[in-house]
Order: sequence, then C-alpha cells, then structure tokens
Amino acid sequence: MKDLDPLPQIVDGEDKSSPLKNCIRNNYRHLRKWAKRTQTDCFRIYDKQIKEFPLAIDFYAGRFCVHYFSDDDAPRTDLVEAATHAICSLFDVTPDALFSRTRIKREKTQQYEKTGENKEFFTVREYGAHFRVNLLDYLDTGLFLDHRETRRLVASMSKDKRVLNLFAYTCSFSVHAALSGAQFTKSVDMSNTYTTWGRNNFSLNALSLKNNPVIRADCLKFLEEEILSREKYDIIIIDPPTISRSKKMDQMFDIQIDYIPLLTKALQLLSKDGLIIFSTNSRKFAFDESLFPACNIVDISSKTIPVDFHNQKIHRCWKISFK
Repeated sequence: MKDLDPLPQIVDGEDKSSPLKNCIRNNYRHLRKWAKRTQTDCFRIYDKQIKEFPLAIDFYAGRFCVHYFSDDDAPRTDLVEAATHAICSLFDVTPDALFSRTRIKREKTQQYEKTGENKEFFTVREYGAHFRVNLLDYLDTGLFLDHRETRRLVASMSKDKRVLNLFAYTCSFSVHAALSGAQFTKSVDMSNTYTTWGRNNFSLNALSLKNNPVIRADCLKFLEEEILSREKYDIIIIDPPTISRSKKMDQMFDIQIDYIPLLTKALQLLSKDGLIIFSTNSRKFAFDESLFPACNIVDISSKTIPVDFHNQKIHRCWKISFK
C-alpha cells in the first residue's frame, strides 16, 4: 500500500452521479476541517444515512473500515461495489486501503475476538492522543469511535485525579486521562490481547506504566478485591459489553442483570466527591435508578454522541455521584 495522507483532500471534483458519493463527500469536507483543528484523524464519514446503502464507513488516517449490516454472512455484492467505487474515486486510493466488517446478529453467548493473524497495526490520533489500531485481525479496531466525546469529557475532569477504568479494552479512556494530568490511572480488562494493546498505547504516548498500571482480571472479582484494599478513586469509567461469555469467566456477563452488583461494588470504591461514568451500547437496557437511592444519576447521552455519528442511539451514558 502506498503512503497514505492522514487527512486527504477529495479528488473527484463535483461528480454528482452517486447519492452515496455525494453524502460521503459532504460529510468528509465538513469533518476534515474539524479534524485538522482538533488533531484527530479517525472518524465516521458515513453512518447509514441513505436507506438503500445500509453501511457505515469509518476513516482511520487514510484507511477506510466499511461496516456492512446484513442478515447473512456476506454483504450484497452491489453494496460492496458501490462503497468501493465511491471511496476509491473520492479519495484516489486503491481497494487495499479498504477493510470490511460484516455486522450480523449473533447468538447471545457467541464470543469473538481475533479473526486473523496479520498483526498490521498503525497509529491514529484523537484530540492529540495516539492510539494503535488494527483493521484486519479483530472485529473491532482497538478504538471505539462513538465514545470519542465521552473520552474527552473524562479527560477534562481528570487533572490530579485517581481514575479507574473497568472493561478497559485498549485503555483509550485511561490514556486520555493520563495525558490530561491524572495523578493515577488503573485499567482492568480480562483479555491478555487487550491489556497488552493498552500498555502499548501508554508507551506510544510516552506515559509511564508505573502510575498507569494495566491489570488483567475479571472486573467483578477485581472490584471485590479492591474493596478489601480500601482503595478510593475520583473517577470510575464503566463501559461493559452487553453480553460476554468468556472461558476466563465463571458465568455469562449480562449487562441488564450484572449492572446492579457492578455499580454497587464500584460505588464502594468511589471517593466522596467522585463520579462514575457508566455507559452501554445495549438498546434494550433499562436503568432502575431507584436501586441507588443515595446517588444522583444524570443521563448525559446527548453530550457524548460525536458530531460524525448520525445514530443518536449508538450508546447511552450516565454520570453517577453521591447525593
């Protein structure tokens, strides 16, 4: 693949022959100005805005991750051809700059993590922070773009704070917090793959792991042990999977059931004036706030949806603090 411009110009002029191209062109031209201003080169450039084109396109520093939403294992051929033509002609890239994902409904207990062994990592920027992403080997890329503004919110509150990041994935929340002056961060995830990836993200940003440890553990068990140690945190980030059935877990994790013990235990680690940022991608999740009578619970979802995401229900997010 030739060297890629992290923020290329549109090259096809004003060709109006394709509604998909028109939409991508308009989105990208608007977002490119924002991206240059904010030191960001990874964002969504198309988000299922046209009914006939049920796909999403994420831009990562000159590469394109195309998500096809399908009931089958393979997307429609005409949809693949339309997306490939639109991207290649708009940005003057070859098809090897495109990476695809087929998003189909999975069985509740089906797990997926690694899908390949190419180990092709490259670096992107988000609000000046650097992250390693991989568009070939995993269903997810290493950076959930829909939580960009949530990470920025956490960063804005992190100076001189102690931060705990549960279900940390590749530690992007923790990296932003550390870069913004957090006194200490601790990141917890069950996956060896993601804890290693997270440590690499800290190193990429010249951040010492001494004040930013990354722990491999079941988050619910970790919380029990951490409570016994009497540790306290000013900010606790909780962004769990909707459903998880890992061989490393004693039982299946279900957000609708397990959010209650999860938040109950996390609150025991929260400092008096601290706050929890809790989020989920589950569309069916119902938050029974009456179970936490000692807490102020504020839905901040609308403040955490990025400008490039047209689906306002991509996630839900709450800020939780003591009354």
